[in-house]
Amino acid sequence: MPRKRRYKFNPETLAYELHKIPAKVRLSRNFLLFLLTVALSLGYYAIYSEYFKLESPKMISLMRKSEDLANKLELMNKRFEEINHSLVALEMRDNYVYRPVFGMEEIPSEVRAAGFGGVDRYSYLKSFDRSGILSRTAENMDILYKKAFLQSKSFDEVNTLAKNADELALCVPAIPPVDITSPKIRFSSSFGYRPDPFNGVYRMHNGIDISGKQGDPVYVTGNGKVVEIGYDFFGYGNFIIVDHGFGYKTRYAHLKNALISMGRMVVRGEQIGLMGNTGRSRGPHLHYEVIYRNRPVNPLNYYNRDIGAEEFRALVSPRG
Repeated sequence: MPRKRRYKFNPETLAYELHKIPAKVRLSRNFLLFLLTVALSLGYYAIYSEYFKLESPKMISLMRKSEDLANKLELMNKRFEEINHSLVALEMRDNYVYRPVFGMEEIPSEVRAAGFGGVDRYSYLKSFDRSGILSRTAENMDILYKKAFLQSKSFDEVNTLAKNADELALCVPAIPPVDITSPKIRFSSSFGYRPDPFNGVYRMHNGIDISGKQGDPVYVTGNGKVVEIGYDFFGYGNFIIVDHGFGYKTRYAHLKNALISMGRMVVRGEQIGLMGNTGRSRGPHLHYEVIYRNRPVNPLNYYNRDIGAEEFRALVSPRG
């Protein structure tokens, strides 16, 4: 569409002449119009945002996205809490059911806490403001990953022992080291603190003492390997240590002499020595220890004290 022309009456010529606006005037008017537009926009924004407390469309869009993200993170943290409760239940079964079945020690709670001080961080989720949800989500993921990794390793250990359950059953020191059905045999000292037979001072006794006759047979209580044969003049006298694997070792002390050699593989019920009175001893007896993961434990927890004579002979006679 052609630009509309404007005419102005000229009283001198008594005629209408084409009216031309100078470029400088046109530029000034356009600039003033621009300033007015900017001022109106700023005024509109101020009234919209400050007076009516409304947000701009772009800001509203960003806030909606932020709200959606916060809701998703909160939902994720709730899911983390559910998974953590499941992990806690697994940890309890692992500590009090699976590991004890195979004679394994429970994993301490501070280790289970994956280095986070044992604090249940999930109980604090509701108190977090949205500005901290993202960092807390990352922290929760880290906690769950470490705890799940530790639980996985524990299950791997249990699984390994479960696969070797038959071998484990034969290696655990599960029979008496002497014929306790014989009338000549008697228990002379138990596991734990007791008065020292030489000076009466209370001290820890790491095994049990079984008195008998010089030369009575001493049997190995589980399959294993002879890892040490020695003599301790001021202590054990002649002694044998057998490594049964799976964390178990046994010690047979105050022997008259050993009947096997170093490095020998032995099987449960095999005679390995003779009862004696060597070392720090007041009479013929066997000092017998069960050592689990380098700690002495009560040997009486590992075999049946009410075993019958025929049952015991069946366990040792094939190799006795």
